Amino acid sequence: MKDASFIHRLLDVIEREIVPLTAEGVRAGNKLFGAAVLRKSDFSVVVAETNNEIENPLWHGEVHALKQFYELPKDARPATKDCIFLSTHEPCSLCLSAITWTGFDNFYYLFSHEDSRDSFAIPHDLKILKEVFGLEPGGYNADNAFWSARSIPKLLAGLPLEEKARLEARIEAITVLYAELSAAYQDKKADNDIPLN
Repeated sequence: MKDASFIHRLLDVIEREIVPLTAEGVRAGNKLFGAAVLRKSDFSVVVAETNNEIENPLWHGEVHALKQFYELPKDARPATKDCIFLSTHEPCSLCLSAITWTGFDNFYYLFSHEDSRDSFAIPHDLKILKEVFGLEPGGYNADNAFWSARSIPKLLAGLPLEEKARLEARIEAITVLYAELSAAYQDKKADNDIPLN
C-alpha cells in the first residue's frame, strides 16, 4: 500500500499537469485521456501529455506521453525502471502494449475501463479487449513479469478514515473536471475524423 502523500502527489500531477493539457486537447477535438512520467526518486514530472488523436489515431494519451519521453535527449531521460507511469484512465490494449515495450515496471491510473465506458461514453477499450483478446473487464494480469498496475481509488483502502475522506473528495473534484471535459468532447466528436471516436 502506498501512503497518502504519494496518492496526493499523483492527483496533483493529474490536476496541475495533465488536466490543463487535456482541456486544450479536447478543445481541438481530442479525447480526454492523458498521462505523465514521474521519477521514482522524488516524484518530479519528466513529461506530461494528453491525447492527440487528431494528429495521429495512435497518439493516445499514454502513447503520446511515451513519444515525448523518448524525444528527450538521452542524457536527460531517466531509465524507465526509475520512473512511475501515471495514466488518467486505465490503459487500453494499445497503451498496455506500449507501456510494456518501453520497459516501465509499473503504472497507476485514476479511472477504470468501466468508467471510460459508463461515465465518459468511450466504450472502445473494453470492446477491443473483448472482441480481439476475449477478455472481460479486468481480465488482463495486473501483476505480471513486466509490470504491476494499480488503480488509484483502490490505493485508498486501509488509509486512516480522515485521510481517505480527503483523497475521496479530491478524486470526486477531479471526476467533475473530467465529466466537463467529456461533455465537451462528446459535443465536438462528430467534427473530427478519429476512427474510433
